[in-house]
Amino acid sequence: MDFPFSIRKIIHVDMDAFYASVEQHDYPELRGKPIAVGGEHRGVVAAASYEARKFGVRSAMPSKTAKEKCPDLIFVKPRFPRYKEISQKIRNIFYEYTDLVEPLSLDEAYLDVTENKKGIESANQIAREIRHKIFEQTGLTASAGISVNKFLAKVASDINKPNGQKTIHPEKLEEFLDELPVEKFYGVGKVTANKMFTLGIFKGKDLKKKTLEQLIGLFGKSGKYYYNVVRGIHNSEVKPNRIQKSVAVERTFFEDLFDEQQIDEKLTSLSTELQQRLQKNNILGRTLTLKIKYKDFSLFTRSITNEEYFTSDKEFFATAKKLWELRPFNKPVRLLGLSLSHLNTEEKKQVSVQLKIQFQEFENY
Repeated sequence: MDFPFSIRKIIHVDMDAFYASVEQHDYPELRGKPIAVGGEHRGVVAAASYEARKFGVRSAMPSKTAKEKCPDLIFVKPRFPRYKEISQKIRNIFYEYTDLVEPLSLDEAYLDVTENKKGIESANQIAREIRHKIFEQTGLTASAGISVNKFLAKVASDINKPNGQKTIHPEKLEEFLDELPVEKFYGVGKVTANKMFTLGIFKGKDLKKKTLEQLIGLFGKSGKYYYNVVRGIHNSEVKPNRIQKSVAVERTFFEDLFDEQQIDEKLTSLSTELQQRLQKNNILGRTLTLKIKYKDFSLFTRSITNEEYFTSDKEFFATAKKLWELRPFNKPVRLLGLSLSHLNTEEKKQVSVQLKIQFQEFENY
């Protein structure tokens, strides 16, 4: 296979059920039991242990639904300062190998180890060492994906979860992507996957048959992304000073919503989830945006900017309700979303690091 991109060595490290695993580590009586981090009577699940996932409990699921799926589910209040403390220990391990670390959240990050501080040629070996050190120092397990770019590394890290790793070798990219189910492509959600299914697109090889023009016509701007990634092309660099400009949560509903009480319930759930994401990353913001997509796919967005930062899910809900009252149409709703911008993240000058890429290292990948 000819490669229309530079061969880099990227690792995606993802902690296994991070919040829930921390609670089970700190409180041994919770080990082996189905637990959910979050509020039991109101709100959503922030994280679920693997024992709970067997019952279908997932993060972002309403707590009431989670309890219905798993009657023996144990709810544990989140302890974000503790999660942040452990996250910092994990990042310190990353920095032993490279300064090119791009955290995505407290529990996952990309690492570019094309050139690394220890001079180790095998990215696979680096990932094993990192996972071993994380377990030694925190008692927690991590999974890792290794490949030539961030997209493939992210996909790979899910394959052998929990407590495993997967390398997608440069010479195996085409074979791997051809057989990869489209719902496993990072960036393809349930709605998009279902649309692809109706078009006869089930695997990468089906997606590859579509021209760039066809994909853009079908999926808009995302079409170019799908066209590239199915060919192994994803040129986004690992950005160590990645600045987050907004935080968003949204839900597409299987049945269109019209009832005001249903809308209130969904806005409450979204407000709670948004607040949890902000706490997870120690972020505040001043501008709240409500996004509404109607049954006919028409879109409405409206924002309110405060002089002070939002500080609670109650503020999010109250503001979202004001924005809801400003909607121009009284039609069935298929999607609701909330996003927060004008964040307290400081702008930092990015330092561009030019890597010297070696192309003849496949045996050490």
